[in-house]
Amino acid sequence: MKREAPKMPSLPGDLPVVVIIGRANVGKSTLFNRLVRRREAIVDDAPGITRDRKAAEAEWQGRSFVLVDTGGYIPKGADSIEEGVSRQVRLAIGEADVVIFVCDVTTGITDVDAEIGRILLRSGKPVIVAANKTDHAGRVPDAAEFIRLGLGEAMPVSAASGTSTGDLLARVVEMLGPETSADPQASTGDVVRLAVVGRPNVGKSTFVNAVLGSDRMLVSEIPGTTRDPVDIRFSRRGREFLLIDTAGMRRQSRVEDGVEYYSVLRSKRVIEQCDVACIMAEAGEGLTQQDLQVLRQAVDGRKAVVLAMNKWDLAEKDDDHRAVIENGMAIKLQGLEYVPVVFLSSMNGRGTGKVLDAAWQAAQERRKRIPSPELNRFLERLNAEFQPPAVQGRRVHVNYCTQAASNPPVFAFFSNHPELIQESYQRFLENRIRKEFGFTGVPLTFSFRKK
Repeated sequence: MKREAPKMPSLPGDLPVVVIIGRANVGKSTLFNRLVRRREAIVDDAPGITRDRKAAEAEWQGRSFVLVDTGGYIPKGADSIEEGVSRQVRLAIGEADVVIFVCDVTTGITDVDAEIGRILLRSGKPVIVAANKTDHAGRVPDAAEFIRLGLGEAMPVSAASGTSTGDLLARVVEMLGPETSADPQASTGDVVRLAVVGRPNVGKSTFVNAVLGSDRMLVSEIPGTTRDPVDIRFSRRGREFLLIDTAGMRRQSRVEDGVEYYSVLRSKRVIEQCDVACIMAEAGEGLTQQDLQVLRQAVDGRKAVVLAMNKWDLAEKDDDHRAVIENGMAIKLQGLEYVPVVFLSSMNGRGTGKVLDAAWQAAQERRKRIPSPELNRFLERLNAEFQPPAVQGRRVHVNYCTQAASNPPVFAFFSNHPELIQESYQRFLENRIRKEFGFTGVPLTFSFRKK
């Protein structure tokens, strides 16, 4: 069956796009953080830290736009990652309404700067040359050299100290022109924040590219290619998603350098902010201990969860082989049977639509609210069918139930002896509620109170 191609991704609110480009280690990510007024991109002294395009909403003088950070442009990359980064930079230029070309005033124009300048001249995009690292007045005259790029007079700025970044933002707003009114017919339907998380090199970025139908994410066989979380908004069958691809999460003992440490912290923060966590694992390996740790983290955060077993094309042999894998997973997922499992191959696109369908359904389940009368009719039938437990010689009765919250769902039970309710009875109640009302993929929170 032909896979439905989603619409091209649109960044938040269909705002104009401003892209920051430049060679490695000229301060692009520092400038990005300065302009969005928070630490979104990872900054390190080592060159080449930013690899994927990273986007965040920025605002100046009431004008909002999407600011995009890119990896350092390398004309002839020494490896596949460097070549991929340079390709990403070219793609970002194609999406831009305005380009901020960051150069280093302390080095002057390099051969790489000159090549980037030629690419920008051919693109026809509006360009602002930012002569970065102009940290004191004595360096301001050095910025004049960059006019030789043919892109207009450079603006001396310092991303580190914030010098003249307000003037830079004002110039960006000026080049964007007046704000156009939003389409009155545009729908503002619910958006599902879907985080794609898991160990390094299980195919998270390949999955994102398969969903979007484009090479939006940098993909490499080298583990750890993605470092910053990247937000991409897109539509599928009238459903709006905000898809977040994150750095691979490893055990803390294997996080070897500061850059990866902060990448893992950002991935954990993404789980905290999402609606649904798509835990991606490798089908051929089955569920590893690290996969289960990531899954538990999402469950503990009360997020809806979908388990995506990727690279099934490499593991799939026959029905018996699949049964062995599924049986092994069932043992490891005891207590988490409500989590939907989807087998897929991101490389050829098989099953990616099923992952999105499962994620959308889990998000709706997380938002679901059961009316109190319906809950209490269910509780009355349950008490009539099953004898309430006796603990320490006292009969425990659960007399009333209400859903105290949704998204995530919280249920309050009122009992004559709430302090005596055992964990086994709580699991019994949870299983019966799931059988009656669903909540597939959603952790439930129970609160027991005095009648």
